[in-house]
Amino acid sequence: MQTSPEGSIRTTQIWKRFRADKRTRYLRDELGRLAERLTGQRDSDRWRWALQGIDFSVDPGSAVGLVGVNGSGKTTLLKIINQVMFPTIGRVETNGRIGALIAISAGIHPNLTGRENIMLTASFLGLSRKQAAARFDEIVAFSELEHAIDRQAKYYSMGMQGRLGFGVAAFLEPAILLVDEVLAVGDAAFQQRCLDRMRHVLSQGTTLVFVSHDLASVEATCSRTIWLSEGRVVDDGLTRDVLSAYRGSSETGGAIGVGRGGPVSIHRVAVQTPGLSSVQSNGTLEIELELESDAPYRAWVYLGVSEGTATPIFLVNPGRETLFESGRRTTIRCEIDQLPLPKGRFYLWAGVYARDRLGPELLPWQAAAQFDVYGPRLDEAPRAIVRLAPLQLTSSWTVEQSA
Repeated sequence: MQTSPEGSIRTTQIWKRFRADKRTRYLRDELGRLAERLTGQRDSDRWRWALQGIDFSVDPGSAVGLVGVNGSGKTTLLKIINQVMFPTIGRVETNGRIGALIAISAGIHPNLTGRENIMLTASFLGLSRKQAAARFDEIVAFSELEHAIDRQAKYYSMGMQGRLGFGVAAFLEPAILLVDEVLAVGDAAFQQRCLDRMRHVLSQGTTLVFVSHDLASVEATCSRTIWLSEGRVVDDGLTRDVLSAYRGSSETGGAIGVGRGGPVSIHRVAVQTPGLSSVQSNGTLEIELELESDAPYRAWVYLGVSEGTATPIFLVNPGRETLFESGRRTTIRCEIDQLPLPKGRFYLWAGVYARDRLGPELLPWQAAAQFDVYGPRLDEAPRAIVRLAPLQLTSSWTVEQSA
């Protein structure tokens, strides 16, 4: 029988269900019993599917991101891959030693010292004491626990536990590294060290499966991303393409702002490049926003463009107050020369604020429209750079060399 190469992962029709929590009835006891008699359903008969038909394979040395809203099944899938949980139906195949950081204190015994936890975890992973000792100093230095390595782990803070757990998982040379959304406990410097370490183990041939709500970190680290929703795979492909679709669906809540607002509401939005059927990179972007007010206001109008989140890539405003009249519609037009966006899907956000820029919200900051830009892609640049520069700018260069 042919053996899969070390570092490979393969799941076949993974289904996982959990029994639903029993209801606490309190004063609703009689109504609850009546509903059970009428429907023929009891609490013990209810099940919830956390994963439904998950099929994918990961080649050795690949970096795969897992994204999705809370409760979509990401952590359950990681636990099944790590074999600390088993599927109800289906099969998962892995080859090689697995290092996992799925929870802050996973694998850390509170009554053992940091030193003892490192040596114990190394033995679980099949390393000899000599091999573990060779990596011990690196783990301690990375975790910044030199002063507390011989202290019991139950006296560690959440951040200290997270640093120790990641250090153990990433420095014991696993063939597969599973990282869940646990880096949030660290500061920015520690998160950057974790990302650097993940890139290092990738360069050594380790397979990475990375779960995070920090989409910039996923984009900087992973070439492929899988989007889960309600236990199903919604999309699986190039990271930038999948994250673009996920941002649009999840982070804007699928709600475009026409007809929504406060004292000022959006009636109509148009986003286009004049004379063309589509918006073009480095072309002119023309925005037309028709607003309706329930009272007279002098207010500031702001427009922004983002990849889906509420944080804009760039922000513009008329530079002066706009006068709104009661019961009348006000049309605002904005033209941007040489749109600095690459190919992809983007979102127009709008907000209106009374009196000054810190005044009350007349139109809360919200997604007003989505539009696609056609032009060059940024995928040719390294992923770690792309996440820092989501704009496409034209430029001219001169290079001179001398002896």
